[in-house]
Amino acid sequence: MGVELREVTAADVLVFFGQQRDPEAVRMAAFTPADPSDRSAFLVRWARILADDAVVARTVVFEGEVVGHVARFPRSGGVEVTCWVDREHWGKGLATAALRSFLRSQPLPLHARVAVDNLGWLRVLEKCGFVAVGEGVRFAEGRGADVEEFVLRLDG
Repeated sequence: MGVELREVTAADVLVFFGQQRDPEAVRMAAFTPADPSDRSAFLVRWARILADDAVVARTVVFEGEVVGHVARFPRSGGVEVTCWVDREHWGKGLATAALRSFLRSQPLPLHARVAVDNLGWLRVLEKCGFVAVGEGVRFAEGRGADVEEFVLRLDG
């Protein structure tokens, strides 16, 4: 799979903004900002992400096109991983390839959370070796409601 990961640039962040305004993708991801059309809030959030030494974020490139991002970040005393691939590229194995590549350079353990009905992301996590270790419910801005989620873990 011709997926490449590279450092995130300012131009990439603008592409991410366009990708994350897709209503279907926002609904599926569930745990997104409340207003995906708020460009200023999006840019401020990414400025914080990129300035935080505890966060590792990479741009996902496929065939020369920015198709998303993958990142790890501290949360609730652990470290979680997330990935976003533009809906236009769903079903091509790009998220799995990007996450596998990313994981090769990251210390373990890592956690991930996924809405129980987000079967695509759940399958990606399972293909990469994550196993379910818990369940929960939390408010999902992308849906404006409480959403059931699985908590997964990847150990060394």
